[in-house]
Amino acid sequence: MRTLYIERSTGECRNGDWVEKLDLDGVERIVVGTGPGSFAGIRSAIAFAQGFALGRKCEVLGLPSACAVAAEARRSCGDGPLAVVGDARRGKFWIALFEGMRLVCPVFQVERDLLALRVPQSAKVATPDAERIDAVLKEVFGDQYVGGVKPTEEGLRAFAEANPSALAPEPLPIYLNPAVRD
Repeated sequence: MRTLYIERSTGECRNGDWVEKLDLDGVERIVVGTGPGSFAGIRSAIAFAQGFALGRKCEVLGLPSACAVAAEARRSCGDGPLAVVGDARRGKFWIALFEGMRLVCPVFQVERDLLALRVPQSAKVATPDAERIDAVLKEVFGDQYVGGVKPTEEGLRAFAEANPSALAPEPLPIYLNPAVRD
């Protein structure tokens, strides 16, 4: 079965050029990153996957983008405990906890002063948001912090293949904060 992996949580290529680069021949299943991350990137990826699947009658599955970060981080920090920490904005951070290629604690939010308390001391720490929170993570985690790691389609593939039970039918974006209303 040919599977297409789509990861757009970093918000790159907001103009839709990324769609033109996809090889869609023979696709029978799509795995899409569900965030957290760029609202526009995640929503456009899920919408594309669902629209394409309607015409081709293929399966669409979701996987948190933090799983792609974890798979990529494994290349440099091994199979021990790992925390993926991201910028949830408004002075908050999101965390997902992993043991090897298994998500043991789904994404949750914390205030800055709780970061060190919510990440196991034995865990390495990686982030997809190094450009915004690198200094904070270095200060809080010291040698535990391995640096910035971007989620990729290859990371989604590696995690999905290592742990297919993590794939969710009918993917929905991970929203960290409620919608802002006027």
